[in-house]
Amino acid sequence: MKTVINTTTTHVPALRFNWLTGFYDRLIAATMPERAFKMALVQQAGIRPGDQVLDFGTGTATLSILLAEQHPDADVKGVDVDEKVLSIARRKVEESSAAVRLVRYDGNKLPFESRTFDRAVSSLVFHHLTRSQRQQALRELNRVLVPGGEVHIADWGKPANGLQRLLFYLVQLLDGFETTADSVRGILPEMLYEAGFDNVEETGKYKTVFGTLRMWRCTKW
Repeated sequence: MKTVINTTTTHVPALRFNWLTGFYDRLIAATMPERAFKMALVQQAGIRPGDQVLDFGTGTATLSILLAEQHPDADVKGVDVDEKVLSIARRKVEESSAAVRLVRYDGNKLPFESRTFDRAVSSLVFHHLTRSQRQQALRELNRVLVPGGEVHIADWGKPANGLQRLLFYLVQLLDGFETTADSVRGILPEMLYEAGFDNVEETGKYKTVFGTLRMWRCTKW
């Protein structure tokens, strides 16, 4: 059973414009090493049987489905603020028969009790958020994780070189310079520490046609 929670929060849709949302999966599959970095994220998370797993900003649920398929004994939930993208996600979940629960939330407080999840994962989400939204999201992820719980993130980070910086301008044109400026500066690890996480480390990077995708993991104190 899927739970829907109303939202009025302003957010940047995938690819910036609502009319482009339906093209998101095809664009990412055609231009990014999507399977590779998402599988790496799943493996990095070290999910155990019975774990409660949150996919923060599930989007079209590609990562949520992969998590459920790779770890059928875990309980996977995906949250997002965008109803249009969740409608695509619901269809994909039904077609895959993956055991994923999709939840719409208000972009402010996650609709889960404190200390609920063992793992939280997130793919290509944080660059859509303003700094204040990102700070709030990280505080909420800290709240809903159990002590010792882990966060695993794949997102745009500091460009690896001048060419990667130039390529990232396309992402900034689509998603906005305000929300992506911190990606260029590479300050997400610092923000994770500020939100109460520890043992923050970068675990990998991918040079793509849109810039440098980096991966991190950290632990709740």
